[in-house]
Amino acid sequence: MFKIGNIEIKSNVVLAPMAGITSEAYRHFYANFNVGYVVTEMVSDMGLIYGNKETKSYISFDRLNVPTGVQLFGNSAENLAKATLICEKMNPNIDFYDVNMGCPVPKVTKTGAGSSLMNNPKLCGDIVRAIKVATHKPVTVKIRLGANNNKDQFKEVIKEVIAAGVDLIAIHPRSAKEMYGGQPHWELVKDLKKSINVPLVVSGNIYTVEDAVKAMEITGADGVMVARGAVGNPLLITNINNHYDKKELLLSDLDTQIRYCLELGRLLIEEKGENLAMRVYRGIATKFFDGFPKSKQLKCRLSTELNSYSDLTKIIEEYKKEIAI
Repeated sequence: MFKIGNIEIKSNVVLAPMAGITSEAYRHFYANFNVGYVVTEMVSDMGLIYGNKETKSYISFDRLNVPTGVQLFGNSAENLAKATLICEKMNPNIDFYDVNMGCPVPKVTKTGAGSSLMNNPKLCGDIVRAIKVATHKPVTVKIRLGANNNKDQFKEVIKEVIAAGVDLIAIHPRSAKEMYGGQPHWELVKDLKKSINVPLVVSGNIYTVEDAVKAMEITGADGVMVARGAVGNPLLITNINNHYDKKELLLSDLDTQIRYCLELGRLLIEEKGENLAMRVYRGIATKFFDGFPKSKQLKCRLSTELNSYSDLTKIIEEYKKEIAI
C-alpha cells in the first residue's frame, strides 16, 4: 500500500473520477469493494467562486470508510486556490484535493483547463503550489501524456509538480487528442515510478485483472485507477486486490449482479430523488448485465424505459423469466 501525504491508502486499486457518474451514492457503493480512495466528479473553480448551487453540491458529502478527494478544474492558480479555501470552509470531510490536468473534452480544454494545462508545465507547478498554501491537506494531480497529440509533455509536468510538492501523480498514458480510443501507450511510461519520489497511480483500459497487472508491472506504479471498466463490475476492484493478496478470484453470477444493480439504484434514488436518479441510471444499469445471455433486449429496455425503481425491478424480473424458459 502507499500514502498520500499522511493518509494511508490501504488498497492499491482506486476509483477514478468520472463526470456524471462518480456522485456520492456511486462512491458510497464502490467503497464497499476495497477501493483505496475515491474522487468526486470534476468541480469547477469558478462555479465555487460564483456560488453555483449545482457546483457546491458536488462537495457536499459525508465521510466514507475510505479517503475522498475533491477533483478541481480550472486554468488559474489563484482561482483554484480560492476554490480550495471555499471547499475547506464547506466540508471537513474532504481528505485531499486532486487537480484535473488530463481531461481531453473540448468544452474543458477550450477554457485552458484539463489537459490544456499541460501546455504550460510551470503553471501546473504553480497550481499545486498555490493549493498547498491554501490547505494543509494533500494535493494530487491527474495528467495525460500531453495536450493535443503531444506524448512527452508529461515529463516536464511531472518535474514541475514534484518540485511544487505534489503528493501523488495519476497518469493516463494517452494524449488528449486520442481521448479514450485505441490502446494506452504503456511503453512510454515504462518504469516511470523509478524516476519519481511520490506515489504513482496509472489508469487506462483497466477492464480485467490482467490489464491491471500489466499496467502496474510496466510502470512500477503504486496503484491502479479503475474507471469505465468497473462500471457495473465492482468485483473487478475486489479481484485486483485479491490477486495481489494471493486470494481466490471471485466470479459474479446473475443474481449477484442483480443485487448490486438494485443496491446502487436505491442509493442513487436516496441521493437524487427517483426521477433524476433513474434517468442517470439508464447509462449505468445496463453495465451490470454485460456478457449475460439474451441481455441485449434487457439493456435496451433499461436504457430507454427506466423512469422509476419499480421499472427497474419489473424489467429485471421479466428478463429473469425470459431466460428461465
